[in-house]
Amino acid sequence: MRDVLAELARRVAAGETVGVGTVVATFSSAPRPPGAAMLVGAAGEVVGSVSGGCVEGAVYELAQEVVAGGQPVLRRYGVSDDDAFAVGLTCGGIIDVYVEAVSAESFPQLPDVLAAVRAREPVAVATVVGHPDWVGRRLVVWPDRVAGDVPSARARDAIADDARGLLAAGRSATLHYGPDGQRRGEGLAVFVNSFEPPPRLLVFGAIDFAAAMARLGAFLGYRVTVCDARPVFATNSRFPEADEVVVDWPHRYLAREADEGRVDGRTVVAVLTHDPKFDVPLLEVALRLKLGYVGAMGSRRTHDDRVRRLREAGLADDELAGLASPIGLDLGARTPEETAVSIAAEIIALRWGGGGGRLTRTDGAIHRPPGG
Repeated sequence: MRDVLAELARRVAAGETVGVGTVVATFSSAPRPPGAAMLVGAAGEVVGSVSGGCVEGAVYELAQEVVAGGQPVLRRYGVSDDDAFAVGLTCGGIIDVYVEAVSAESFPQLPDVLAAVRAREPVAVATVVGHPDWVGRRLVVWPDRVAGDVPSARARDAIADDARGLLAAGRSATLHYGPDGQRRGEGLAVFVNSFEPPPRLLVFGAIDFAAAMARLGAFLGYRVTVCDARPVFATNSRFPEADEVVVDWPHRYLAREADEGRVDGRTVVAVLTHDPKFDVPLLEVALRLKLGYVGAMGSRRTHDDRVRRLREAGLADDELAGLASPIGLDLGARTPEETAVSIAAEIIALRWGGGGGRLTRTDGAIHRPPGG
């Protein structure tokens, strides 16, 4: 939903009623995750995707029907072996898509949600997708407040608590309760769409490889910072794709960001300086934090020397085990752009539990849960 949120808000603010299809659950090898969304405008134009092309036509028609009739619909799309080219997912997956008509009247909190996302503030939208009477009702949940129209205080409290848990974990998912929000039972299904702030990519070393990494990181949805102690190299003109360019000693900058709570378990650190006076103090800080990824560029000789220095600085084996060095996957990369792809590939593989091998030589599911 994040990628179509601004367009949805723009259309709704202009008085348009928009058909919105949102993936609320996936099973097996589904091509898009929960939260993926597709808009169908009043003139029939389409923005976004729920399946990468497999069921867009069916969702398009359903969205037009829902806008005309006003009743939201939860529809499951799947495939069976004997009907692989009917409307469904030829990849073999199953997705549940919730289709609704969104207007200023049905979603008055939409501008507040967009404002929070733009301000990089965490916010979750919890929509009732299954219930005898409440389908279409929703709550907007921030860490410190709640807005919305779920009629039961019991259900409101349960949904808000669980939505905050999903928001803290950066996950979107469908939750199930008893019909009045009881923790046990069935009858109430709520899809929580989490809009956590984008993860950070901290690139240290203002070199040509950093410029390529900044471009790719921005493309992958990271908030990118490039940091270098040398002001002649760390300039906005050299790194236009970065969200910020910082002139500071790398270890001092990272320590300050950690002290201020601006890094977390999703933060990626790419150390591209391969200069011991910069990267050893920086890695002393980075490897003692709970980050998503810490990688350092350099030859195997550089790596061996770096590890020796880090050991001398007092880092233990379990801390050194968190270092990806030499950085990246073995793709045979030569150029800065190819090297950036190899680094990004390693980050993605570690995030989702991939092995980094060729899919043509593997068996089993292509898409897997984190750590799977």
